Amino acid sequence: MRVSVFTVIPGQEPLRESAAAARAGRVPSMSLESANMPGGLQVDPTFAAVPIGSGDANSGLLMAAMTPETSDNFVVRAFVEANDPQSVPAEVDGRALFADPVIAPYITCGGTLPVGGVPQVQTGLNLAAMHGRGLDGTGVAVAIMDTGINLKHLQQKLGYMPRLDAAHSWSPAGVTNAPGAHPVHHGTMCAFDALIGAPKATLLDFPILRSSAPGGSTSGSTLSTAVQAYAQLIAFWGEAFAPGGTYAALVVNNSWGIFHPSWDFPASHPGRYIDNPNHPFNALVSVLARTGADILFAAGNCGAQCPDIRCQGRTTGAIMGANASLDVLTLAGCDTGNLRVGYSSQGPSIANMPPQKPDVTAYTHFLGSEAFGVGSPDSGTSAACPVAAGCVAAIRTKVSPYTTPPASLFAQLRATANPVGPAGWNGDYGHGIINPDSCALTLGV
Repeated sequence: MRVSVFTVIPGQEPLRESAAAARAGRVPSMSLESANMPGGLQVDPTFAAVPIGSGDANSGLLMAAMTPETSDNFVVRAFVEANDPQSVPAEVDGRALFADPVIAPYITCGGTLPVGGVPQVQTGLNLAAMHGRGLDGTGVAVAIMDTGINLKHLQQKLGYMPRLDAAHSWSPAGVTNAPGAHPVHHGTMCAFDALIGAPKATLLDFPILRSSAPGGSTSGSTLSTAVQAYAQLIAFWGEAFAPGGTYAALVVNNSWGIFHPSWDFPASHPGRYIDNPNHPFNALVSVLARTGADILFAAGNCGAQCPDIRCQGRTTGAIMGANASLDVLTLAGCDTGNLRVGYSSQGPSIANMPPQKPDVTAYTHFLGSEAFGVGSPDSGTSAACPVAAGCVAAIRTKVSPYTTPPASLFAQLRATANPVGPAGWNGDYGHGIINPDSCALTLGV
């Protein structure tokens, strides 16, 4: 069978043209199939080449080295013949092969009723005080990397039309809905929850979970869609993040991930994603974070008390891949009574990734967007993540990434979180329940 994989190959004209055309939103002037590929690999011409500089996540990658014109190397998706995705070779013709696993939104298990609603979330986060000081997300872009946003539903639920930057939104091939006009689903829930903390933020719509990419999987989006989306974010942020630029800050919400290691290459494979900091996607996450974007990931829904069925009973080492990256803020979930929800994945994270994940906890399982029907809760760590993203966007209204880069802001969020149990980190709540008002005051706003 043909299995889709990533590989990193040196820059050449078809790759540079493919990447440049993707950034400009035009058809490339030459076929990607004319690129010189390693033997045994067939390039996927539907996947635009992605500049990745040196290709090493630990080499201090710079934005200047990530343009189509300057990048030394490019990520491409290709097909390799194998008996199944678990038997893909480590390399072909001297080029390492990396996994392109299925990814999925973190919708919660179970069907319990909501615990509280938006007013309780607002009170728990002391948002009235923050909004009263002008910390409302003005001038901040919030990218919702999900199933797409439905603005009409948001307007109905919020009572106002949220800001959306359609020009800097992005859709994968085959998705024809305009930005903000996707079916009401998981992404609309995430957008609603981010706007609780940052009602004046500008949404960017990245429906990465609406694509069905080819490869070893039978259905669902694969990581390749996220790779393309992050390449677009890096290009956009490189233009916008400057004094007097389009936005003061960029916050990136990711309420998705992998539920079980069987979705990935086997543990012995050096191109595996879930525990490999040098996987191309993890490298792209690091690039974007180091250039000033605040990236948040949900911890997942494989908690010991109520794991999602897709966790297959595995509840240890369940925070995996970019969700466990040192460069992101990882969110666990609690209800509005400050009790951890049983499906929230617990730390430590998978071996070979930073162990002290989640970082902090945010509210979930409350009555909010009703994206899944009247009376349905906004749930899972999928909801906790955008609740926290909205808090970050609110703080960024007056706290620049120039003066307080993401690593410093995240450190303050951990330090000011309300601890649950003994002081310090624990696998259930991380450093505690997020307290954005305390963090903002500590930063002088």
